[in-house]
Amino acid sequence: MQNIVELLALIAVAAILAWSAVRTWHAETRAIKWGGAGLFGGLSASAASVATLMSIGMFEQHRRSAPVPDVKVSSTPEMLARGKGIADGLCGACHSHTGTLTGGYDLAVELQFPIGSFVAANLTTAGPLKHWSDGEIFRAIRNGIDADGRWLTMMSYIRAGRLSDDDIKAVIAYIRNVPAAGTPTPDPPDRMNVLGLVMLGAGMLPPAKPVITGHVSGPAKGPTAEFGEYILSYQDCRECHGEKLTGGIPGQLAPLGPDLNLVKDWTLAGFSAAMRTGIDPNGHQISEQMPWRSVGKMDDDELEAIYQYLTHMPSS
Repeated sequence: MQNIVELLALIAVAAILAWSAVRTWHAETRAIKWGGAGLFGGLSASAASVATLMSIGMFEQHRRSAPVPDVKVSSTPEMLARGKGIADGLCGACHSHTGTLTGGYDLAVELQFPIGSFVAANLTTAGPLKHWSDGEIFRAIRNGIDADGRWLTMMSYIRAGRLSDDDIKAVIAYIRNVPAAGTPTPDPPDRMNVLGLVMLGAGMLPPAKPVITGHVSGPAKGPTAEFGEYILSYQDCRECHGEKLTGGIPGQLAPLGPDLNLVKDWTLAGFSAAMRTGIDPNGHQISEQMPWRSVGKMDDDELEAIYQYLTHMPSS
């Protein structure tokens, strides 16, 4: 609603400025006629351009769609354990700043541009998920669309959708069993501002990850490079460290991360300690923008799998 009011205000400003340009054009003084008409006309065109891009951005916000899969999740001890592991090592990076999966953290503070507010949802039964079906939660994780069919901006930008079907079901089983805590999630949780809508309309924001409707599988869990590659397929390392993990690129939406080839100079013990303490093998503090606290909650096999992949990937 706020965006609509802002859009209407922009259109009104553009119209008033255009009317002022026409009025000034009829002035008898040549300087006022040309200068005033040019100034008001230019400002009117600028306001109209912003309003147009904002309109396109608002349209883009409603384009994403995906069907709700027919999913019924049953809980087993194995699924709950796997779901907890993924929730701790992945979901917790955004959703556990105020408590275990209680949400409330505005992810906008991590972005390079002030494009709005994007509050991580409360995933406990105190949040909206208690009213969602298993299929609706599955769709939110896989494709970044909520139960009402709205685009979950940040969820569509991250790579959680590449979790295997079985792992997403394990996450659903686990969060269904997390005790209620925290405060309700704002509705809507995503509020893109004028700058964000204009950048979206102008194609200046990164595209959302493609919608996935087919089956996704994963390799067997173990301390292998293959499993490490799978973990990094759904973790968001590439959003900061670049698609090839060789370092972020200036202008990207996420914070700039270093070239991860540096891990080749670390031991497995040093890498695991860095992820669990936030201090790298050279004694340097790892930035708090790096979610090492959640990554460090992975078990030994998972951290070794990541290490094996990073130390065997091509240098460029």
